[in-house]
Amino acid sequence: MHPLLLAILVIAAVAVLLVLCVFGPYLGIWINARASNAEVGLIQLPLMRIRLRQPATPSYVVANLISLTQAGIEIDISDLEAHVLAGGNLTGVTEATIAADRADLGMDFRQIAAIDLAGRDVMDAVNTSVNPRTLECPPPGTSQIQGVARDGIRLEAKVRITVRTNLNRLVGGATALTIIARVGEGIVAAIGKADSHKQILEKPETISAYILQRGLDSGTAYEILSVDVYHVEIVDNVGAHLQEIQATADEKVAQAHAEIRRAAAVAREREMHARVTEMTSQVTAAEASVPKAMADAYSSGRIWRSPRPIGGGFQRRLWDCWEEI
Repeated sequence: MHPLLLAILVIAAVAVLLVLCVFGPYLGIWINARASNAEVGLIQLPLMRIRLRQPATPSYVVANLISLTQAGIEIDISDLEAHVLAGGNLTGVTEATIAADRADLGMDFRQIAAIDLAGRDVMDAVNTSVNPRTLECPPPGTSQIQGVARDGIRLEAKVRITVRTNLNRLVGGATALTIIARVGEGIVAAIGKADSHKQILEKPETISAYILQRGLDSGTAYEILSVDVYHVEIVDNVGAHLQEIQATADEKVAQAHAEIRRAAAVAREREMHARVTEMTSQVTAAEASVPKAMADAYSSGRIWRSPRPIGGGFQRRLWDCWEEI
């Protein structure tokens, strides 16, 4: 055999062996994909194996591509590979995409992949969008929701909220806990707006209508479909209790004012006693100075003494006073 032809055959054999070594492990995957009408290039598979990190493999990506293709969803394998490289759950996204397509939710693979990368359970979100979910307010095991009507009666209410996922607001939207908190606030406000607790007892749907009118699902990842009141109970009469407390407080204030007036009267009485005592002492001092003044007057000759009383009345009394002196 000619040496040149032999060299060509050797090179060709080495090339074929090299191709088999590189593409041989992926040949079965490629054939399976082509048989399922999934667009996959044979050269893409070893390159994908270089880029992917364990445990992800080209067969894992191709299997999801085949599922999407068989469901009638056209997608490029590079989108699936990019989602795996980003750390997403490709199987969950694939199942959610197929479910959303079957339910005609208008969500494509990229939108659902973005939801998955945001940390949400996409399959649960799609299922909740198709089959609405029921929430309880207040949740079991938590404190009760109570409100006070304008007539002072405190009521306790429980509601069930039927919601479905709003996939367009799932990324960045508030969770179900926000819905429950807002509905609890709406229950308190609806009871507080009622003029009488009887209105709530007669028409519990008043609470539901008030909550639905307020648009409490704004900015959340859910859409409220209905709010159903299933329990309303009278707790106590807050108005009467508050009036009792107010009456007790008023009584204490009145007692305090009466005590102030009593203390002022006692102080005034004691002051008057002191003034009487003072005036009495002054009168006594004045009475004591009368005899001395009369003695001084007689000794100085300003008053003369008659041997006996002249006439009666005043003169007689004056004489008797002198005799006593």
